[in-house]
Amino acid sequence: MTETWCMGVDAGSTASKCVVVDANGDIAATGLYGAGAGTVGPQRAVESALSALGIATDDIACMCATGYGRHVLEGSDMQVSELSCHAKGAAKLFPGARTIVDIGGQDAKVLCVGENGALENFVMNDKCAAGTGRFLDVMASIFECTVSDLSAYDAQANEVLPISSTCTVFAESEVISKLAQGLPIPDIVAGIHASVVERTYGLMRRAGIRPLVAMTGGVALNKGLRNRLAERAGHQIVTSPLAQFNGAFGAALYARENLVRA
Repeated sequence: MTETWCMGVDAGSTASKCVVVDANGDIAATGLYGAGAGTVGPQRAVESALSALGIATDDIACMCATGYGRHVLEGSDMQVSELSCHAKGAAKLFPGARTIVDIGGQDAKVLCVGENGALENFVMNDKCAAGTGRFLDVMASIFECTVSDLSAYDAQANEVLPISSTCTVFAESEVISKLAQGLPIPDIVAGIHASVVERTYGLMRRAGIRPLVAMTGGVALNKGLRNRLAERAGHQIVTSPLAQFNGAFGAALYARENLVRA
């Protein structure tokens, strides 16, 4: 019997993600490319997922696009907003989750979902890079390391050196100044994480925090930041190695539902 595959593509601002699901809506393959909308990123992410399964584009029964570049992605059968896709993906990836924290490349958002996974409310910061993945990219470049290295630095911190600037440009200058003073990198990183946590916690309070709290997006894999956010919010925060693919996963599930209804 030939398997029926459905695909979701999240053409994000800084990275492209692709998920292929099987007839049961389970993840069969993923693809990730470190370039976002307006580049070859989405197509490369698609090619990576297809290669992992050993199938071709023609084998995909339905493709759903989401993210910043969803309207210009060639080959998609439908487009769904990233908010709806994140809610849909998280409902299956984290059964019972009611609050979804997603820190993306250019925005941060908190979603409130109902028992059926439907989006009930959301709060988003998409006007400023502070508190987003881009902010952490800029900070990591100062230390000549990757964003994933920041978590290890945080674990070595003895204290939190506060970053008072809320603007990414000014915060960058502030961090460089602290380095020039010879202050410990781990303590500076802890302050950077604390800055992101405060902005994210503010969004969580506005949206309303209901357990179970789940965290998605690439920043969710930063254990140091995630632990600090959990402590600040007073709630356990669950995540998954597939957290960065959540939006694409939700899109794939929408594609699957669309196929079933057809």
